[in-house]
Amino acid sequence: MASLVEFVEALTIVLAVGAVRGWRSALLGTAASLAALMLLVAVAGPALARIPLPVAQLVVGTLLLLFGLRWLRKAVLRAAGILPLHDEAQAFSAQTEALRRQAATSGRAIDAVAFATAFKIVMLEGIEVVFIVIAIGAGGRMIIPASIGAGLALLAVVALGVWLHRPLANVPENGLKFGVGVMLAAFGTFWAGEGIGLSWPGEDWAILALISVFAVVALAMVHLCKRLRKPATALSSAAADARPPARGRLAMVAEEVMGLFVDDGWLAIGVVAWVMASWEMGAMHAVTAARAGPLFAVGLTALLAASAVRRARA
Repeated sequence: MASLVEFVEALTIVLAVGAVRGWRSALLGTAASLAALMLLVAVAGPALARIPLPVAQLVVGTLLLLFGLRWLRKAVLRAAGILPLHDEAQAFSAQTEALRRQAATSGRAIDAVAFATAFKIVMLEGIEVVFIVIAIGAGGRMIIPASIGAGLALLAVVALGVWLHRPLANVPENGLKFGVGVMLAAFGTFWAGEGIGLSWPGEDWAILALISVFAVVALAMVHLCKRLRKPATALSSAAADARPPARGRLAMVAEEVMGLFVDDGWLAIGVVAWVMASWEMGAMHAVTAARAGPLFAVGLTALLAASAVRRARA
């Protein structure tokens, strides 16, 4: 499900590139990016398998928590009308217009603009897929099933794209993001908890309970944020026309990678601090083993709720 969302977004841009600049360069850029991503999985997957399972669960679980809570927070804010819903048809039109404004590279076998645009979007969306595959696979020693799931999502999106030759605007992408955010947050909570030695009632069955808890909290926050949101104010023409300052390529890459895990800085700091505090409490036996896991999950849902409310009031 998570991979499907990312591949749908990548397909929209690749279709725009192919329609405006030519399919040869767009497909070459896409293929080059997919090859780089598969190499990354092939290298990172076996490397993580050599790390002791508790350490892998702690590190990967914490990163998955940051990633999943960021994703779920945005899904809540979109459902509450605070952030705009993602529209593939609109994204296709905007990208098509931007590509048409760029000069064509005549006399070349490969259109550099088309190649670079397709490579970049597939790489950016694909990095999220790679992280999800590695995080879910490494946390439970299930890299192969996770990779197969991502591969099936890729094949489904490619088949639909070849058949329809248009953006998959009818896919309920925002609803999928909400569901995926719930699941990623639940898996991240479970594995981070196991990594710091907390006990989960029912062991692996606790994941289903965590999914239910995060779903209920997220849905409740949608209704609360709708009531708390403030009407949008019109930007001045100067502010609307202002362009972000120019950045180097290294800074842009670093920002993209950081953006995978950090949307609200306070939420990210709170998650890491709560993981460390729970680890310390578990080591000091300040909470009983039977209550340690549920208490850990309650703290994370409280952080999610506080972050969503803070944004709704902004």
